[in-house]
Amino acid sequence: MTHAIDIVVNLWNEEVTQNYPAELDQFWDLITLGKDTTHKGISVEEQIRRMDAANIQKGLLLATTGGEVGSRIFFEKHIDIIQRVCQAHPDRFKGIVGINPSRIMEWIGKLEKGVREYGFVGAHIYPHWFGKAPDDRIYYPFYAKCAELGVPVQIQVGHSAQWFLETVGRPITLDRVAIDFPELKIIGIHIGHPWTEEMISMAWKHRNVFIGVDAHAPKYWDQSLVQFINTRGQDKVLFGTDWPIIGFERAMTELEQLELRDTPKRKLLLENAVRVYGLQDWI
Repeated sequence: MTHAIDIVVNLWNEEVTQNYPAELDQFWDLITLGKDTTHKGISVEEQIRRMDAANIQKGLLLATTGGEVGSRIFFEKHIDIIQRVCQAHPDRFKGIVGINPSRIMEWIGKLEKGVREYGFVGAHIYPHWFGKAPDDRIYYPFYAKCAELGVPVQIQVGHSAQWFLETVGRPITLDRVAIDFPELKIIGIHIGHPWTEEMISMAWKHRNVFIGVDAHAPKYWDQSLVQFINTRGQDKVLFGTDWPIIGFERAMTELEQLELRDTPKRKLLLENAVRVYGLQDWI
């Protein structure tokens, strides 16, 4: 089985899950993760054990953030928490800075601190939480800062699975961003489902746009995506799970059942992440 780097991994220990609001309980049940598991959390040690069982050597750990309700941030996995885990397990994890565009200067500071001081290797935006599509100008200061820092940005595209959030992340909205920031590496994560063909078209059109295949189990991937990975898109797609949304072992087992050729599969699981994120000294 090929070794792997997972580019979308969540910290799920009790320190962070206890801060998730009750509004998300329906979502946990929808994806069969269950609110009981979420409220109890999963230890970092158990998370690593599950990675080992799936032959996933390394993961990019997200410091995600949701939107605001009144003056309260809906949730935040603070960069300091993620940094502590990365410091304790430097051979297993590197950090990704979550972005909250409702507080631009504050989060620009967190982005810069995460990359320059903590060694984080990228940024993450979940546009549905903020009700603004990825090509909205509210995100442009962050795109500019990522380009300046030389780190990629993950942007969740596709529908919003949360029942209370409007869908604003059609993959086509990456078109304007890629044109305005040709220096910026953009990864459309969550495949862009249900607009998979639209996401493929963006990755094909723009040299700086890539696809993250997290949050959807491989057995449900569209055949067009599998074909893209096997052929003209073999340098454009990066493996991820959005763990624990998709379990490590499930993802790897189902991926092995797809008709992927050896070279494209190796690129998907390892080589593309190394190249896009500049991880040559980490593998």
